[in-house]
Parts: sequence; structure tokens; C-alpha cells
Amino acid sequence: MELGIFGSSRNVSELTEQVQKAADLGYATFWTPQIFNLDALTALAVVSSKVSDIRLGTSVVPTYPRHPMMLAQQALTVNQVSGGRLDLGIGLSHKPVVEGMWGMSFDGPVGHMRDYLTILMALLHEGAISHGGKHLTSRGGIDVPANPPPVLVAALGPQMLKLVGKTADGTATWMTGPKTIQDHVVPVINDAAESENRPRPQVVAAIPVCIHTDKEVAVEHAKRDFGFYGDLPSYRAMLDREGLENSWDIALTGSFEQVAEGIQEYVDAGATQVVAAVYGPDESREETVSRLAELL
Repeated sequence: MELGIFGSSRNVSELTEQVQKAADLGYATFWTPQIFNLDALTALAVVSSKVSDIRLGTSVVPTYPRHPMMLAQQALTVNQVSGGRLDLGIGLSHKPVVEGMWGMSFDGPVGHMRDYLTILMALLHEGAISHGGKHLTSRGGIDVPANPPPVLVAALGPQMLKLVGKTADGTATWMTGPKTIQDHVVPVINDAAESENRPRPQVVAAIPVCIHTDKEVAVEHAKRDFGFYGDLPSYRAMLDREGLENSWDIALTGSFEQVAEGIQEYVDAGATQVVAAVYGPDESREETVSRLAELL
């Protein structure tokens, strides 16, 4: 089983401590988001110089604010600094963020991602591109001597999954249950990759996890931390596929044995890596991180 851990901080030193603990425990990858605190790629570049023996992933860098040429340059730089340990997770973000916070149009998100991946993958692998698309244009090249990192896209809908299967290295899901992984994500992305004679894509499934003796306490924390995801259309569609009314019901909670069984369901469904986003009372988080390492 390949198991990753999800973490974040407003402080690079604290983030480094989280990554070091994950590395010491044997986790495969440490993933961190690009939201409203640290810049994920900059932080991981710093962390990589202090912590070895663990892959470092972004989950995820929003595409709209960063031109793909700039992101390719930055990602290759981080991969050079880290010794080839970067997993580059990217995603569209959501309409309220793109339009409400950044003042950009969210029209044609699939077309945007198609242009984005066309440019990004060419620059990462070939160093040059000449592409004039409906949403993005790029002509020129970059020169950063580094191996291209795997590119994983936060893809949930069928159009996005097909696009990713044909062009990228895999998908990184969130708030998506094992039934949906097995019946929707894996077959769609694998069929798309096969149609282009490409390798089978990675399916990295991130899920909220809390090992706690009082399941009601864990559920209350899940309601507080994850309740709003049910109002975002892309996640709502995945919850509906899973047959879940409440977004917090996606969380794996309870005893170690119950959580381990839930993680195994994702593996059996076809996830190539499961990433634990540990939540809950402060006193239980450290225990959850340590106990999950027993599955490695």
C-alpha cells in the first residue's frame, strides 16, 4: 500500500517538521495545498533542502492565476532542487474563487485545462511550445535542467478525466468515495489513457481521516471542517455518485481497525495512492498520523 499524508502550515519551519515526521514514519509522499497561506511550491523547495527520503506534492496549484509557462519553469526548478521528488498537482479551483476573488472568467473550464496541459506538458518534457488556443497562448521555451515531475490534475467529471487520461500523468481526487473511484474515476481515466497508448494513470485519493475512540466527536469535527464542500458543484456531484447526502460522511472515522478497513476499500477500488488528510481534536491528530504508519 502506498500511503501519503496531507499537511499545511502558515510557517515553513513548522511545515518542515511535519514533513520530517512523515518521512521518519515511512510515508511515501507529503502533500500540501495552495490555498491562502504559504505558496506551496516555494515552501516545498525550502523543505526539500532539509528533508530527504520522501516525495513532495502540491494538492493542488490552481491554474488560472499562473500561466503554464511560469508554472513549468517553477516546477522544474523545484524538481531540480528536490532531486526529482516533486509531484505536481494542479486544478481549476472553483468558480466562486476564480471569479469572486481573482476577478477572472471561469467560462469553459475544460477548454482552459486542455490548453493549459498542452502548454505545460510540452514545456516540461520538451522545453518549447508554439500553441495558440482559445483560452491560452504560449510561444517560446524555457531552460531548466531537471526531469519533468509527474503532473496530476484534480479531475472529477468525465470530460476532465478523459482529458487527463490522454494528456497528464494522473488525477488527484478529494471528497470522492471508493465506489466512485471504482465505478467512475478509474474506468474513465484508464480507458482514455489506453486510447492514446499511454501508461495507466495514477489515481491519488485524498480523504479526511480521524482515529478517535469517540466517533461522535470525530464526526462533529468533520461537520465543522468539511461541511461546506457539499455546496461546491464538483464535489456535490461526487458525493451524489457515492450516495452521500452529507459531505462529512466521506471522512474515515472511528477506531484504527475501522479506518484501516476504509483505506483498504480505496486501494481495492483502484487508487494507486491514498492520502490521509488528518483532522479532529489536536490530541488525536498526532496519534492518527503515527497509527496510520502501521499500515505501511
